[in-house]
Amino acid sequence: MQHEQAEKSDTVVTWEDQQNINKFSKLNNRFHELEDEIKFAKETNDNLEDAGNELILTDEDIVRFQIGEVFAHVPREEVEIRIEEMKEVNSKTLEKLEKEKETVLAQMNELKKILYGKFRDSINLEED
Repeated sequence: MQHEQAEKSDTVVTWEDQQNINKFSKLNNRFHELEDEIKFAKETNDNLEDAGNELILTDEDIVRFQIGEVFAHVPREEVEIRIEEMKEVNSKTLEKLEKEKETVLAQMNELKKILYGKFRDSINLEED
């Protein structure tokens, strides 16, 4: 039993191993940032969808539209166009974030294989 533990602790961490561990850590942080950004983008998309639906239900020709911190009276057709443009931009952003998340996950899985291959149970790369 002590011999097995001695073998585990005898694994030498090379400069390249440390670089892989650091890279994994950075990727893990980016992964969590991406999850937050994706969540926000989905909420924004839902809000824009709700705003578009509310606009359909209104009888007003001029509606209040928030620009920054100010509400402006804008023709309904123009607001409809702006909302559609915003939804399109947000959808493209969401798609880009999802692709980046897939790329980060693939890189993390590759590093896990390398690091677990060398360190086995001496390293834990899993989330709790």
